[in-house]
Amino acid sequence: MSKGCHLCAEPGGEPVWADGLLRVVRVEDTPDFPAFYRVIWTEHVAELSDLGPDDLRHCMDAVVCVERTMRQHLAPTKMNVATLGNMVAHLHWHVIARFDWDTHFPYPIWATAQRAADTVLMQRLRASLADLDRAVAAALADK
Repeated sequence: MSKGCHLCAEPGGEPVWADGLLRVVRVEDTPDFPAFYRVIWTEHVAELSDLGPDDLRHCMDAVVCVERTMRQHLAPTKMNVATLGNMVAHLHWHVIARFDWDTHFPYPIWATAQRAADTVLMQRLRASLADLDRAVAAALADK
């Protein structure tokens, strides 16, 4: 644990699944992007290359598992998968379902909005999140 690290001190989102090495949370602070998960390495390391081969494989398998499950359940236009860490230097992956109707598509979620939110599609997406959380947890438990 690193003093002052947000991801060491707090869950980083709504907990979905954990195994001791990593946790998966659904990010709740991006209202225009409710299908946004983080895969967070439990130990405070800054970079993917800080992990040994087995841990690296475990981390990447989890990221791919979350992405695959999201694609199966949501059929997004595109998936955004990235590790940035510029603001929080604690290894974590962003796994974000993107839709051609979302407010920022095709630009990154941190860019300027391109359109207003489609409230009907957004409500439908939000209504599916509890089922998606369960599916992500089940897929990770089975991997």
